[in-house]
Amino acid sequence: MITVAIAEDHQALIDGIMSYLEYEEDIKIVGHANEGESLLKIVRNKQPKVVVCDIRMPKMDGIVATSKIKKEFPHCNVLAFTMYDQDEAVRQMLDAGATGYILKNSPLEVVLEAIRTLSDNKPYYDAKLNMDKVSKNSSKSVLSRREKEILALIAQRKTSQEIADMLFISKSTIDTHRKNMIQKLSLKGANELLGYAIEQKYAF
Repeated sequence: MITVAIAEDHQALIDGIMSYLEYEEDIKIVGHANEGESLLKIVRNKQPKVVVCDIRMPKMDGIVATSKIKKEFPHCNVLAFTMYDQDEAVRQMLDAGATGYILKNSPLEVVLEAIRTLSDNKPYYDAKLNMDKVSKNSSKSVLSRREKEILALIAQRKTSQEIADMLFISKSTIDTHRKNMIQKLSLKGANELLGYAIEQKYAF
């Protein structure tokens, strides 16, 4: 049985997916959420095999949620389900740990195929995406995976202490990451880092 959790901020879309999947004997929906924090609670309680996750959601976006899920449950496969087809969007989700990426305008048959593929621990990418280009762009990335995770939280205006608490690491470690990012990005200080983080949050 393939257990699945769904996170999407449009309830009508969740309802449509659930209605389609409920007739599949090998799939069981164990929970659904409209934002990232609730998704994380579902994953912790139900530990689904596949998580279908939007990128842009309230409270905690899909990029941060995916990173947290993969850290706590590395065997859980995350399928990005989004309207964003830009290379940077794909790269950020894959860097966070997503195993697959499909677009919201895909037929429901594609959603089903992607879920089954991920359940076999195999990647699945929408046919409309240029994955060769995404891979090349990813290799040029300046920031580490952890730094990108912290940058996403900075964009939400979280303090170093709040970020430390969320990631279960020390405040001094967060401060060190901040300094390293400022240096890597050739920025002048914390205010410029915040501005950069906000600009990059959905810069795709």
